[in-house]
Amino acid sequence: MKEAVTDRFGRPMQDLRISVTDRCQFRCSYCMPKEIFGTDYAFLPKQELLSFDELEKVVKIFAEKGVKKVRITGGEPLMRPGLPELVRRIYAIDGIGDVGLTTNGVLLGHYAKELFEAGLTRVNVSLDAIDEELFRKMNGQGVPPQKVFRGIETALTFGFQVKVNMVVQRGVNEQEILPLARYCKEKGITLRFIEFMDVGNDNAWSYERVIPKTEILNILSEKYELAPVEKDYFGEVARRYKYGDSQEQVGFITSVSESFCSSCTRIRLSSDGKLFNCLFASEGRDLKQLLREGASEQELGDFITGNWRDRDDRYSDERWEQRKSGKKKINMSYIGG
Repeated sequence: MKEAVTDRFGRPMQDLRISVTDRCQFRCSYCMPKEIFGTDYAFLPKQELLSFDELEKVVKIFAEKGVKKVRITGGEPLMRPGLPELVRRIYAIDGIGDVGLTTNGVLLGHYAKELFEAGLTRVNVSLDAIDEELFRKMNGQGVPPQKVFRGIETALTFGFQVKVNMVVQRGVNEQEILPLARYCKEKGITLRFIEFMDVGNDNAWSYERVIPKTEILNILSEKYELAPVEKDYFGEVARRYKYGDSQEQVGFITSVSESFCSSCTRIRLSSDGKLFNCLFASEGRDLKQLLREGASEQELGDFITGNWRDRDDRYSDERWEQRKSGKKKINMSYIGG
């Protein structure tokens, strides 16, 4: 019997997001600004990362506690050597019915075949612009978008379900909304617009730079007929819309304008083994220490269960009060999106 674990607000623990590395080739300003993450930045040493054996053991315990979905994130997860092997191991765990990967797409073409053979069928690719000059500027490293396009094309060739994630910022890339929508619609890809969020402490967030869902939807509606789609399951984050002339969809991640805290089922595991109950958390609970001290599966399970039952996080509901308090938050590159 799988154990149903709920937090203080009755939210079940169903989705596990695993960061497998804190490293990335990009220096996007909303995640890893190069002013902070420079050439001398000290990333986690290899021995501090959870091994594949440790991750497999932990995921099995999470599955026994009711987790059904796993998403692999980073940093850029494809920078973790041997990642397809981890995918294969996770897919073999009883109770895990869905595994996804979020990537910047640069290495996707190289690893697509191995990942697909390991069982992966879904990838989310971060792509904030298709204009070459703007994309080079936004990723902070001068990487051309063609590298991402090639990764997407290769993934589609192997049969992956591909989604594209676009973080929209006023005064930065709102002019790319329609071009990206057209590109994704033509490719049969779901495009998800993500409102610019105040994750971490270094991305110079301000509400003035947020373009809310309603405004993006109005821009899209000038060209396309869109109809809302019912949610598929409790805890689904994206608000989805379908094009009137096809089966393709767009989605909206509305952490700022329309909070979804009340149905959040996600727990996050950092690459060095700390549990975080919210993307906007200040600190995590150290699971790795228990693992490496030889804790039993029962003890690890009790730790995971107790952590979730204590959970009362709802940052997006309390954003303005918490910002006034000066609360510090963990960086997104450390625990994934």
